[in-house]
Amino acid sequence: MNATLRTMGLFLLLIALFTVIGYVIGSVFLENWIIGALVFLALAAALNLISYFFSSKIVLWSYRAKIVTEAQAPRMHQIVKTICMKGDLPMPRIAMVPTKTPNAFATGRNKNNAVVAATEGLLTLLSDDELEGVLAHEMAHVKNRDILVMSVAATIAGAISFAARILWWNMILGGRRGNDNILLYLVVAITAPLAALLIQLAISRNREYKADREGALLIQRPLALARALEKLEEGNKRMPLRRGNPASSNMFIVNPFRGGGFVALFMTHPPMKKRIAKLRKLADETGFIG
Repeated sequence: MNATLRTMGLFLLLIALFTVIGYVIGSVFLENWIIGALVFLALAAALNLISYFFSSKIVLWSYRAKIVTEAQAPRMHQIVKTICMKGDLPMPRIAMVPTKTPNAFATGRNKNNAVVAATEGLLTLLSDDELEGVLAHEMAHVKNRDILVMSVAATIAGAISFAARILWWNMILGGRRGNDNILLYLVVAITAPLAALLIQLAISRNREYKADREGALLIQRPLALARALEKLEEGNKRMPLRRGNPASSNMFIVNPFRGGGFVALFMTHPPMKKRIAKLRKLADETGFIG
């Protein structure tokens, strides 16, 4: 319950931030902050609806993922079927992503409309028990409706960044040079996208730890998932994803895009060493050693 309330609070902060951007843009362009705030509040509601109904299609399209039958991907289907039986979950659709970068993600608005996608590189890199650990992690996201939450968070955060960019360029190009509040507008244009990103990270990182734990307990093999995460971390460093939007990196089990130095502070996933340490501790606590 506490985690749910915390997530709802973070969403309200995102929507409030989006409304503040509308207030500033309304003041700059329309000289009417009420209209700007109301328009952007309505846009936030519209983006939530679009994310709810179409996020899975958008994500699959952006990564060229194709739905595959059991005949086309028997290994994936069999492992996911086993996980669904253990977790009393409906069978999701299975998709394959044509890239050698080893990774996986889940999408869909609920467990009855879910899609679990894996890259070609994932199936090549992992053993069956490691692959089961990764897919159990994704099914934990499905069970907890994390995929909807993270899709909506990414959509609103992206919209905030876009709106702030409009405000920034308006200031740079002199749209309101004489305005007494220009410094305030510039501060909002710079800090709003950063605040949106930090809120998105708070939502995403918390849910990754939870999916690791629940997925590992579902298959009773925490160490199999730990081994898989080690391989995926190294595999994505060597072969980062070349296609796609970094704003959707929170959808994947490990970050498929690379960034070092200052950028590393804003990764959508928890530090891999901490994730693996938690899984090893879980194995010690439960006696599950697989």
